[in-house]
Amino acid sequence: ITSLFCEFHSTPMVLPVVVFVLMLLLTDVVSTHFIVETLPGFDGQLPFKLETGYIGVGEEEKLQLFYFFVESERDPQNDPLMIWLTGGPGCSGLSTFLYEFGPLTFDYANSSGNFPKLELNLHSWTKVANIIFIDQPVGTGYSYAKTSEAYNSNDTLSATLTYDFLRKWLMDHPEYLKNPLYVGGESYAGIYIALVARKIYDGVEVGDEPQMNIKGYIQGNALTDTYIAMNSRVKYAYHMGLISDKIYQSAKANCNGNYVDIDPNNILCLNDLQKVKKCLNNIRSHHILENWCDLSFLRSNVHSGPWCRENNYIYSKIWANDKAVQKALNVREGTILEWLRCNNSMRYSARESMNRSGSYVSDIQTSIDDHRHLISKSCRALIYRMDRHFEIANCR
Repeated sequence: ITSLFCEFHSTPMVLPVVVFVLMLLLTDVVSTHFIVETLPGFDGQLPFKLETGYIGVGEEEKLQLFYFFVESERDPQNDPLMIWLTGGPGCSGLSTFLYEFGPLTFDYANSSGNFPKLELNLHSWTKVANIIFIDQPVGTGYSYAKTSEAYNSNDTLSATLTYDFLRKWLMDHPEYLKNPLYVGGESYAGIYIALVARKIYDGVEVGDEPQMNIKGYIQGNALTDTYIAMNSRVKYAYHMGLISDKIYQSAKANCNGNYVDIDPNNILCLNDLQKVKKCLNNIRSHHILENWCDLSFLRSNVHSGPWCRENNYIYSKIWANDKAVQKALNVREGTILEWLRCNNSMRYSARESMNRSGSYVSDIQTSIDDHRHLISKSCRALIYRMDRHFEIANCR
């Protein structure tokens, strides 16, 4: 884990009551939230505070962003507040909530393919932090738009709307304004996490309300630069022993270290990259040591064959699409056709880059300048990655 820390001297969080009340009255804050006390699949009442809801953002609040908020189990009044952006783009905050560091996970040993059971996650980050798990951009998870045109999005807009979401959420939850604030996320979200943090920091400087007690940001296995991420894969594969020294040295020489912008007339380079591709055909990009799985077989045989990560994902598809679950979470009926852990219509492809014609356009190619800007200011950053994660290599 690589980390970089620097002090942040925040603006005092003293806001006169009258001014704050006027701010709420003059600002169009439309939100709906509920406290969830029980969930299908979990026995008894939840032993932590879970809130779900929507906050409207964008023009005429046409975008309704859904969130899960879990209050810290230790000291919610003083523990950090973090908003977490799951990658994709288009992967639900519920994925992080259930599969990574949220307070609940699936009880795989006692679950069936019909309906899964839930159990407490003993290693949840919510034991020491207040966390907002957000479904963004719109079209992710339970979030939805009121018009078809509003589903069109891009990296820059995602960052802007996330900032707007957070401002409105804090206006609706002023008791968390004094808590140390962090922006966190993973994978593709790394391309705009630093931009969201930068917008918050700049907002503090120009006096945007509410004044946020921003302290820093966190990135895991994060995309930072699309070219570097794509171009690093050959070098990463070599260092991890996935391709031979002979293939790597030949590709390095014939491609001049550039494995992305390839001259179509450079036959030697193209041939070498075909050899690289053949070596990596059955390598899992998200974890190079995991089994390669036949997804069509898994859909009809949940408990058969070797373990695959996708086995676990089947449980969330069943659980999150259940009507009783959606009612318990206060999901607005009829707003989505199907909950997807990751909406692949937004799926990122570095090769397509700026040429995407779908509902999501990758318009930010690098976030390095945003990182530099934040480093020059007073903020903290924690950047970490798993060395067996091949999708975003980030080697230089």
